[in-house]
Amino acid sequence: MGVPKFYRWISERYPCLSEVVKEHQIPEFDNLYLDMNGIIHQCSHPNDDDVHFRISDDKIFTDIFHYLEVLFRIIKPRKVFFMAVDGVAPRAKMNQQRGRRFRSAKEAEDKIKKAIEKGETLPTEARFDSNCITPGTEFMARLHEHLKYFVNMKISTDKSWQGVTIYFSGHETPGEGEHKIMEFIRSEKAKPDHDPNTRHCLYGLDADLIMLGLTSHEAHFSLLREEVRFGGKKTQRVCAPEETTFHLLHLSLMREYIDYEFSVLKDKIAFKYDIERIIDDWILMGFLVGNDFIPHLPHLHINHDALPLLYGTYITILPELGGYINESGHLNLPRFEKYLVKLSDFDREHFSEVFVDLKWFESKVGNKYLNEAAGVAAEEAKKDETEDDDLFETEFRQYKRTYYMTKMGVDVVSDDFLADQAACYVQAIQWILHYYYHGVQSWSWYYPYHYAPFLSDIRNISALSIHFELGKPFKPFEQLLAVLPAASKNLLPTCYQHLMTSEDSPIIEYYPPDFKTDLNGKQQEWEAVVLIPFIDEKRLLEAMETCNHSLKKEERKRNRHSECLMCWYDRDTEFTYPSPWPEKFPAIERCCTRYKMISLDAWRVDINKNKITRIDQKALYFCGFPTLRHIKHKFFLKKSGVQVFQQSSRGENMMLEILSIENVASSVLGKSVFVNWPHLEEARVVGVSDGDTKFYLEEPPGTQKLYLGRTAPPSKVVHLGDKEQSNWTKEVQGISEFYLRRKGIIINETSAVVYAQLLTGRKYQINQNGEVRLEKQWSKQVLPFVYQTIVKDIRAFDSRFSNIRTLDDLFPPRSMVFMLGTPYYGCTGEVQESGDVITEGRIRVVFSIPCEPNLDALIQNQHKYSIKYNPGYVLASRLGVSGYLVSRFTGSIFIGRGSRRNPHGDHKANVGLNLKFNKKNEEVPGYTKKVGSEWMYSSAAEQLLAEYLERAPELFCYIAKNSQEDVFYEDDIWPGEDENGAEKVQEIITWLKGHPVSTLSRSSCDLQILDAAIVEKIEEEVEKCKQRKNNKKVRVTVKPHLLYRPLEQQHGVIPDRDAEFRLFDRVVNVRENFSVPVGLRGTIIGIKGANREADVLFEVLFDEEFPGGLTIRCSPGRGYRLPTSALVNLSHGSRSETGNQKLTAVVKPQPAVNQYSSASSVSSGHLGGLNHSPQSLFVPTQVRLSVFNFSPPPLQIAGRLCKRPNSTSLNISKESGVQSSHFEEPPSEEHLSPQSFAMTMTVCQVKLSNGLLVHGPQCHSENEAKEKAALFALQQLGSLGVNFPLPPPLIPNYPPAVPPGTIPPVFPQPTGKIFCSSKYLLLSYYF
Repeated sequence: MGVPKFYRWISERYPCLSEVVKEHQIPEFDNLYLDMNGIIHQCSHPNDDDVHFRISDDKIFTDIFHYLEVLFRIIKPRKVFFMAVDGVAPRAKMNQQRGRRFRSAKEAEDKIKKAIEKGETLPTEARFDSNCITPGTEFMARLHEHLKYFVNMKISTDKSWQGVTIYFSGHETPGEGEHKIMEFIRSEKAKPDHDPNTRHCLYGLDADLIMLGLTSHEAHFSLLREEVRFGGKKTQRVCAPEETTFHLLHLSLMREYIDYEFSVLKDKIAFKYDIERIIDDWILMGFLVGNDFIPHLPHLHINHDALPLLYGTYITILPELGGYINESGHLNLPRFEKYLVKLSDFDREHFSEVFVDLKWFESKVGNKYLNEAAGVAAEEAKKDETEDDDLFETEFRQYKRTYYMTKMGVDVVSDDFLADQAACYVQAIQWILHYYYHGVQSWSWYYPYHYAPFLSDIRNISALSIHFELGKPFKPFEQLLAVLPAASKNLLPTCYQHLMTSEDSPIIEYYPPDFKTDLNGKQQEWEAVVLIPFIDEKRLLEAMETCNHSLKKEERKRNRHSECLMCWYDRDTEFTYPSPWPEKFPAIERCCTRYKMISLDAWRVDINKNKITRIDQKALYFCGFPTLRHIKHKFFLKKSGVQVFQQSSRGENMMLEILSIENVASSVLGKSVFVNWPHLEEARVVGVSDGDTKFYLEEPPGTQKLYLGRTAPPSKVVHLGDKEQSNWTKEVQGISEFYLRRKGIIINETSAVVYAQLLTGRKYQINQNGEVRLEKQWSKQVLPFVYQTIVKDIRAFDSRFSNIRTLDDLFPPRSMVFMLGTPYYGCTGEVQESGDVITEGRIRVVFSIPCEPNLDALIQNQHKYSIKYNPGYVLASRLGVSGYLVSRFTGSIFIGRGSRRNPHGDHKANVGLNLKFNKKNEEVPGYTKKVGSEWMYSSAAEQLLAEYLERAPELFCYIAKNSQEDVFYEDDIWPGEDENGAEKVQEIITWLKGHPVSTLSRSSCDLQILDAAIVEKIEEEVEKCKQRKNNKKVRVTVKPHLLYRPLEQQHGVIPDRDAEFRLFDRVVNVRENFSVPVGLRGTIIGIKGANREADVLFEVLFDEEFPGGLTIRCSPGRGYRLPTSALVNLSHGSRSETGNQKLTAVVKPQPAVNQYSSASSVSSGHLGGLNHSPQSLFVPTQVRLSVFNFSPPPLQIAGRLCKRPNSTSLNISKESGVQSSHFEEPPSEEHLSPQSFAMTMTVCQVKLSNGLLVHGPQCHSENEAKEKAALFALQQLGSLGVNFPLPPPLIPNYPPAVPPGTIPPVFPQPTGKIFCSSKYLLLSYYF
């Protein structure tokens, strides 16, 4: 089937199916299964369009290892980790594999040919041939050995792998990867002690995994896959898993959505309604639109509403069938025939549309309709309706006959031919059902046609006898010769290669150098039918027989099947595991792995024993496995344009409408509830409001306890003022819009909003008696949820338990800890024997105190190294073009073929520079930067535009004259007869692809970053520090609450909740079993804001290179992105110890308008600023400015940090007689530079959002000072740019006073200082 289309279709129809994987809320899984081939392809040839791309084997292997590590770390399986590489496939799959490999070889050859014709110089090294990812090649044999090495290495060195059983089914074990996984699952289910609540996670890219997962009928089954983007420019796949957004598709929800899809049958069928049987029939219907084993039925295309047609027909016919069609993988032929007969009405309906068009054409030309294929003239349509029907049936039969003659090449479409077509197709459906439910029932069977018959011709099948012979799988070399094209002959042993190229080869016709493809109603080239001959197995084996004796010993070893490997950790086992590549990978000196070989048929389950395990799913809720239960709602299908992906869906969505419930919201205050239905997350309720009044917990700062039972929580009631009531309404509107637009859930009228803190994890707490308990930790951030979407009073399964009960358990000798007190804040320590002091509530620790680089001078002089950015109008004036052209060419520009009046097809080429992305809120560091709502450009962007202008001046001229158009056309831009618009466009695209900017990564506009030049300076300072080598160790006794021990049970919990993070801050990684080594120090070079506290990410430049490290504007392998929970902020410790609020670059992350807030609720004060967006956490407050009349005594003026407004208007309020004034200044606030002065002249200074102060000239009047300062500021913007960081917050605190009737704000806001000169009055304004 069209895999992406199927995935997209069901995701849009059932909007809540998938959710983005977030580390702090991943469900707990027992088993993780990897369909490995997607990972292998992604790590070996990430961009097939780049003919210059080359990669070494060791790089491929290293990337695969790292990908596996990250996937394991994301899911953290508790019991089983199963890695399955595709082995030799059934013969039925080989036809598809053969077509795909022939196509890829042809495409690669064409791309290389075009590149050479354009004069491009290609690398001398051989290109990676992706066809080598086939069982039996040398590459796969090397990969197999390296994967075994990797498994042994991880088991021996990584604690998280040591409690898990690892299965590795390599390319030598026959079968497709995902089907070997399902064979294992079926085997486990057949065991008498199988746990029906086993939680499965299957990773893979194919949509048929949805079908496979559902065949298991397991209640807790999720699919993990990379994010799929539809529409827009094709982007290069990212290799690094850290850079990848993963999605979990929940089959638990899929089952419930299918139930809703067919729920009308409950009142229509006479037999028992069984959702498990409905799911089986749903899987069968999915096969009819085509898959890897059979072609799709004529005109049944997913994007032409084929699936709703199949479902609607099923709902109509099932009441007449007396039972279900798919009986646990066995096809009930009489019922299937009745279903197909009903479905065949579609054939006639489709042809009737064609027939009407033909008759209309005939009436226009006045001639008889000539059937070209048969050469038979049909009689003209008569007015008599009966004759018209006869004509329709005649033409319908002729229409189908034409299809068989042209597509299948038959001369006579006889009844026997049609009967054979029907029998073959039904046999194919049964083979596929067996394959999905019971495993391979025949290795040699395959569907022998490139096309499927018409539905109306699949008749008289009830009495068919279907039987399969199991046979044997091909050997690896036999499959290689069966699926590879001649272009990939070098992947075969030398003795076989002549069979693919020699004219004397008995099978040479199976390897045509050129071949045709047929879209057959599809739209994308990759969907086309590859018209190459099917391999004759007997002839192939006979041809190979004469060559087999020439195989070398190593080749014979590759040409065999072998068993699956089962591995586990055994601390009593220890040996040296040799490296498969000593120059690249070290040997495992202390390997503690034991293994067992699992025979090829060990997991085969009798075809009649694949039973469904039923459980009471209502009894217990398993956290992380969403369900539509718990909240009363109704459901219906409607075209609502739900945005599951980056654009509104076009088909129907399954909408859920929440029914009104009684308002008992006050009963949840201080309690634990589940929010975000249906993807439930646990949260602690701290407030409830109905829009008029608000109940909220009145607790001491830092208190986050649950009030269980009948304990009344300390609460306070306030009445909302007009502004608070308005905000409440906007919150409700924002949440309602989000649920409707993204989830397809209608909330209806809301009577109450619940304010809650999400669960972030669990932390060990020590009571006064020295007892240790693992307690839930809640986010500081408070988010709103409408009361209808919260779930309370449910039993949730939680297997997290701890054997740690005492301080001795928590801090055993030789365990690693980090200091959270001063001095030595953030230092790594090793626990010593503490028996003599532990009774006093203390732990003895030896801390290592390394040398730290001094970044103060770099912080003060960072502007010298920052990239300067200018507004678009500055670039426009320098280039001599309009600001519109600068904006347009740095984004996307689409050029179609032909002219506007006569377009040639729908293809459009993007010739924009793609340096900014408004919809995705992304920029290209070093070229573009978004400041508020305005885009800024660097000198590099200016140079690129200048080069573009020189290359294609006519394109610039045309777009300047036709700025109102969205799409432009080749022949309109280059209208001359001697000009070839298509060639011009291709030249531009080639230039763009060849330019280094095309390979640069984008970053979110919410990301605050240090430029590469500054990062380089930091690296230099770190290297200087390493030279000093004055590390020392100290031995101290510490109170246990000041120690943080990295433990899996505490993942997700922020070690020090009081720490604030800024650019240039020094940090240390405190998370074990992670890509970044625990205890490694680094410097923050970027901060990525997010709607939720737990989603904030920090870009860190680490002091050392490490395996799996990223290149983030830094030396290779030294960068990484980590959440707050993985870091202890060393600089925060220094600031706390000295009390010195040093000027660094970034404010503490502040909660923004939450993700549900509507656009109207974002105030104008949140619109400007360096690298900020309305969705960012880093939202400064609005500006409040005043001008003062004053006398010579000292004056201090406090203002607030703001962002540059879109206009340069300066709104000033006058106050008189002020001697010493401030605006709600917190009492503990320190002044940056309080000075005394005597005023003789007036000077106005303008503070830009980058922190730069621009002084105007001395003036006699205030108005003159303002005007001159504004002019100076604009000049500075044009010449210097604005890439200077914001000053830090001094007091991250709540405002000190709360007006009566208002509610205290939930989140703190950063404050800044404006100060006056000693000689001149400085009137400070903000741009």
